Amino acid sequence: MPRMLDVSDAVRAEIGDEEADRLLAGETAPGGYDCTSCRTPGDVEQERTSTVLFVGEETAVLAFAHATCLPSQVVQVTEEQLRGAVRSITADAAAQGGVPAQTAPVPQPAHSAPPAQPEAARPRPGTAVPEQAVLGVTSGLVLISGELHPALVVEPTAPIVRPGTTGPGDDFLTLLVEQGFRPVGDLESVPPVLHGWSVLLAMGQLHAVLQPGGDVGQPVAWWQAHQPLTVTDGWRAAAGKHQQVVLYAAPVGSIGRQPREDLLRAALDKAAAEGRLVAATLPLAGT
Repeated sequence: MPRMLDVSDAVRAEIGDEEADRLLAGETAPGGYDCTSCRTPGDVEQERTSTVLFVGEETAVLAFAHATCLPSQVVQVTEEQLRGAVRSITADAAAQGGVPAQTAPVPQPAHSAPPAQPEAARPRPGTAVPEQAVLGVTSGLVLISGELHPALVVEPTAPIVRPGTTGPGDDFLTLLVEQGFRPVGDLESVPPVLHGWSVLLAMGQLHAVLQPGGDVGQPVAWWQAHQPLTVTDGWRAAAGKHQQVVLYAAPVGSIGRQPREDLLRAALDKAAAEGRLVAATLPLAGT
């Protein structure tokens, strides 16, 4: 029986035809693995499986996922995130007596697409420049039409202005609306799906919110965690059930850091009623 393994053209281009053919022939791919998205066991011999290549500045990690969880794709991550992923995968492999991933040198990408937001609004871990805004991201479950949905709430730490402009003002929501996000007046319905954007949940943790890569072709990070963020089992289960995540965004000072999900919901309801909330539904780790 042929191995039910998918190696996308993007992954093949990174690892080379020889390695891709070895994977498809079963020489280097494991029979069993832990899905890099939902963290449950998979079997290359029994179910369709995707190869997912996490690419850093100098190295790459080739992982495996259920095809129903992730398509075969190349995901750009930081070198620090990659080292953490290697440690996680190596620990899992040692516990299971297998080797579910590989590492290999890859060329550094020559260029990347600009973000949909001003550069100052992107997270810059390790910097301490007070005038630069960073995006705060909170995960939580939101009750919509009687059903729990996984949600991410994004709020910058300072006003965001359009690139090339100065002075007071906040263009954060306007910039997102231009990218396809919709203003919401309440949380009574699931926002429309914003195709091309996605939420990367890999190795059981939240890694990034991805946006279309433009001329680059591959998705690029709109927001990327300095270190992968742990989500609750309930959040991960809901994300696996719906295969999508609702992303809400509000300007600075609208939501704040809420210690409980009921308080977070109250803050979201208030921001929506005041016209200070936009939202979109993003596929789970889609391309």
